[in-house]
Amino acid sequence: MDMTENLRPSGAHPTDQDPTSYAYGNAAYDGSTAYDGGSTAYDGSAGGYPPPPPYAPTNNHRRAKRPVALLAAVALAAAVVGGGTATLVGQLNGGSAQAAGSTGTVQGTTVSQSSKGTVSGVAEAVSPAIVEIGAASSAGKSTGSGVVITEDGEIVTNNHVISGAQQIEVTLSTGKTYTADVVGTDPDKDLALIKLRGASGLKTAALGDSSQVKVGDQVVAIGSPEGLTGTVTSGIISALDRDVTVAKDDSGQSQGQGGGSEQWPFEFGGQQFNGDTGEKTTTYKALQTDASLNPGNSGGALINMDGEIIGINSAMYAPSSSAAGSGSSAGSVGLGFAIPVNTLKADLDTLRAGDGS
Repeated sequence: MDMTENLRPSGAHPTDQDPTSYAYGNAAYDGSTAYDGGSTAYDGSAGGYPPPPPYAPTNNHRRAKRPVALLAAVALAAAVVGGGTATLVGQLNGGSAQAAGSTGTVQGTTVSQSSKGTVSGVAEAVSPAIVEIGAASSAGKSTGSGVVITEDGEIVTNNHVISGAQQIEVTLSTGKTYTADVVGTDPDKDLALIKLRGASGLKTAALGDSSQVKVGDQVVAIGSPEGLTGTVTSGIISALDRDVTVAKDDSGQSQGQGGGSEQWPFEFGGQQFNGDTGEKTTTYKALQTDASLNPGNSGGALINMDGEIIGINSAMYAPSSSAAGSGSSAGSVGLGFAIPVNTLKADLDTLRAGDGS
């Protein structure tokens, strides 16, 4: 049965008692016109029926909207419960569930709605884009960290992590390893860009806006202190625009963030930390954080609670412990520094061109 038919109850149809003309459109049906739906003319005699209207009733249009309205209501409920609107709509449309609003700038790096504002949510979202870097030189081997910024393996790190390296090996959060080549360096800003060989489909980090960072903002640091890949710590932004001076040296001496007792020397507030910075130095503005940073965190990420990179960890103070013997690290004391991500973004084209000083 056609659901659009306008059914009448029994006895509602006229039979032989109603020979009246019926109006359809602009012309009145007077019983003399042949009905083209059959071979018999309706002549108004007993037992005849008036012809059906020459157009379909329009009430089916309103009924068709009901499933759409229902789906919209279900999608809205999903959004309120768990932020799942994009997934639901994608399934209903037979397409992908990925949407810019649900995944942020880069897939796999932004914090899910249910975990937003939590350290665990940031760690889960961003850890796949943080790598461990092993740099081998004639002076030995050092360990640092890096941040993946393209799916085919561009990685940002500190210049002092890879400076003077003859071979660079990168380990992803999955444990997979790659050989990497240096693309460009900028010793003046202590930044470097390396590229993995044969990589594709990597999880990448979303670069934030360090100009929006405020003192007291909660942050998360991820890196490989002492070779412990994927270590997560948290803290706050302690200060902005700190002048930090580090060595600008391409010798093996700059491999100071190793897995042993060596520290990367820097100057701050007129004092030297972790040793002598030497004669060739550079000074940059840095974010100060009390998040625990240790040797091996250099080149890793300082992240806001939206899962965006706001800084590249570059210097930290870890005083020597007399109890542990000369040269031994006593660990982080809550004095760490990171290069603002806006400095990195302004320098990316230079690094990619290999034109760093």
